[in-house]
Amino acid sequence: MQLNVNGKSHDIGDIDPSTPLLWVLRDTLGLVGTKYGCGVGQCSACTVHIDGQPVQSCQLPVQSVADARITTIEGIANADGTLHPVQQAWIDEDVPQCGYCQAGQIMSAVALLENTPTPSDADIDGAMSRHLCRCGTYNRIRKAIHVAAGQVPKTGSAS
Repeated sequence: MQLNVNGKSHDIGDIDPSTPLLWVLRDTLGLVGTKYGCGVGQCSACTVHIDGQPVQSCQLPVQSVADARITTIEGIANADGTLHPVQQAWIDEDVPQCGYCQAGQIMSAVALLENTPTPSDADIDGAMSRHLCRCGTYNRIRKAIHVAAGQVPKTGSAS
């Protein structure tokens, strides 16, 4: 089976087609930026893009994405190595504490900004609602998304 991951074709051999995409990415392709959190699709730490849409990879059989464009956190930086604006905003706004959920959060934020370039707080909250951050950095996440969008945070957004 072939997978298109981060713009490159990968032969994943004769892996069981029901294997979750998360494990193929991490164990077969060595792309460990996508995290295993809960394993049951509740925390969204494992979020990747499938044809530009954020999806949880821990419950997604690899056979269902054989013809799709898969993008992981490793694939969103620019070809010259400069960070994606969301990644840079995450650093600039000191979003992560433990950092475990951050790859999934960033992937959802990138998809949000691709579809809604100037999101409201409600847009951000809706797009990020499936993510569990045990450290509770939700206000910094919202601010970083506004920064990445080139917006001044709206009144009521905490720093």
